[in-house]
Amino acid sequence: MMISAEDRQLITACQAGLPLVAEPYAALAKDLGTTESDVMARLTALKQSGVIRRIGIAPNHYKLGMSANGMTVWDVEDHAAEELGPLIGAMADVTHCYLRPRARPIWPYNLFAMVHGATRDEVEEKRARIADLLGDACKGADILYSTAILKKTGLRLRKKGG
Repeated sequence: MMISAEDRQLITACQAGLPLVAEPYAALAKDLGTTESDVMARLTALKQSGVIRRIGIAPNHYKLGMSANGMTVWDVEDHAAEELGPLIGAMADVTHCYLRPRARPIWPYNLFAMVHGATRDEVEEKRARIADLLGDACKGADILYSTAILKKTGLRLRKKGG
């Protein structure tokens, strides 16, 4: 699919993050010489066509005071993981949750849920709530604590000719 010059300009304007103002789409529109409704319509069309997947936030949990960040990993019976995964993902303590294939015998885990806290004890309390919800469907678990912040970025377009 070809991206129009206008859509390329919009994507480029968004790729470093939306303006931190009350009306970010209006600010983008002003910078691009168009209207807020045009910006929103074009972003919607780009999303519907699959050019962009989503627009979301990528917080720095450390700057928010959450220095204990743990990816909880669970070995959950496959049939139960399909049912319980959305319940885990909907928990207030979980920032993202997903299913992945196991890599036995090295990696038995198929359900992943990220939790954040100010201390490891706080993260362990949140992990215990997940374990309670999983119940007997869970055959094993572990937690992988973050040791560094990785820069999160999305799509980056190069300038034409560059």
